[in-house]
Amino acid sequence: MENRKCLECDEKVVGRIDKKFCSDYCRNSYNNKVDKESKNLIRNTNNRLRKNYKILSALNTLGKTKTTRRKLFDKGFDFKFITAIYTTKTGNTYYYVYDQGYLELENEWFLLVKQE
Repeated sequence: MENRKCLECDEKVVGRIDKKFCSDYCRNSYNNKVDKESKNLIRNTNNRLRKNYKILSALNTLGKTKTTRRKLFDKGFDFKFITAIYTTKTGNTYYYVYDQGYLELENEWFLLVKQE
């Protein structure tokens, strides 16, 4: 029987033939290191989307309301992070963060909507 070593700490692995780690700690540590950079990008993007969603939800309690660009910026809204774009037949473009959306109006005003 061959000596198997833990992929994380090189200790001897005891147990099933397909076991790769000596403990749960080593397994978690190893998997947290794999693709760390792409995981950070995904985590940061999801955090921005979550923040944008919370801002839109807090400002749009009635399902449809108006607000200003300044109010969105002051709360930390980032216009670069959206999940969908919807263009109506009349040419209006709505930007969505999940089910919360906004339409840019004139003079720095925005119409906030909730998709049903």
